[in-house]
Amino acid sequence: MKISLTLSIYLAKQFIYGLLLSSSILFGLVFLIDLVELLRRASGEEINFTTVILMAILKLPIMIQKLLPFVALFGSIFTFAKLSRTNELVVTKAAGVSVWQFLFPSLVISLILGVLFITLLNPLSSLMASKYEWLETKYFRKSSSLLAVSPGGVWLRQVEKDSLSVIHAERVTGQGIDLRNVIIFLYNKNGDKFLKRIDAKVAILKPPLWYLKDVLITSSEKEPVNKAEFNLETNLTKGRIQDSFASPETLSFWTLPGFINILKEAGFTANKHRVYWHSLLSMPLFLFSMVLIAATFSLRLSYNRKGTGILIIGGVMSGFVLYVFSDIIFALGLSGKLPAILAAWTPAGICTLIGFSLLFHLEDG
Repeated sequence: MKISLTLSIYLAKQFIYGLLLSSSILFGLVFLIDLVELLRRASGEEINFTTVILMAILKLPIMIQKLLPFVALFGSIFTFAKLSRTNELVVTKAAGVSVWQFLFPSLVISLILGVLFITLLNPLSSLMASKYEWLETKYFRKSSSLLAVSPGGVWLRQVEKDSLSVIHAERVTGQGIDLRNVIIFLYNKNGDKFLKRIDAKVAILKPPLWYLKDVLITSSEKEPVNKAEFNLETNLTKGRIQDSFASPETLSFWTLPGFINILKEAGFTANKHRVYWHSLLSMPLFLFSMVLIAATFSLRLSYNRKGTGILIIGGVMSGFVLYVFSDIIFALGLSGKLPAILAAWTPAGICTLIGFSLLFHLEDG
């Protein structure tokens, strides 16, 4: 039997209502939790309540992206459970509508929602995340980024006890340890007086020193001096340099590929950014899989009228397991132990296969 347009529209409306309800609850809880945490951090700082509220709002899109699969899961469970309780699911099945036809409107909406998020909502989310990080740095971290990457090379900034250094390198090797074709501008601690310029073919980071080779030192008060080697104090480490990259959340889906290429050309690996970009790309499939998994609980409920509690517990537990599993896989991708594509697509792919398998078993078994 072919599902009617009227029934499809009705099911789509019910699913959208379920998504709105679950998103309102989850996002509201997250906003309140973040607000309380920001208020705690703001105690003792010179920051007013309005700014704290603004920061909580700016941070919300970051959390929305993380919670979106659970919005789809819990929204689907709510929708299908409601249809089961009112016997609409039973009547629909009795009329000859298969589970795949019944799920078709919800599956299509989940795919559309995923596409809209990564193409339209994510750019807005990245702008808000960037503003949030700027405010967080201003009021809480009290320090600016140490690193900037551009097509022209890498720029580093370090502050010592008596001086400030700005370092430019055309290329980086060893993940931030070795710099090539280096120029270092030294200023006084306030940064308002130029002291000298140091040119070097190679700069090797071995904290607490930069080891420079083939060096030319130029200052306004002395003649240029050539040295085979020269050491410069530093408080930078490999970890601090890598942590100074622009976080993936502050870059939109459309700009991430270009930034990844810039990192690669500069000599850095961009595992974190590649995993993040592919995780965005896999979002439609992930939402699709959440609908499939939610449907398996709902179909069981239609067979067992006393299973509402089990349905809710099963949905919560499956969401928790999926969250932990996704985090583990992403961590393996960030560490380079798994390819970025595999790390980003594995959770969505496995969830989809599990959903299809369970539905085939319930429908045909």
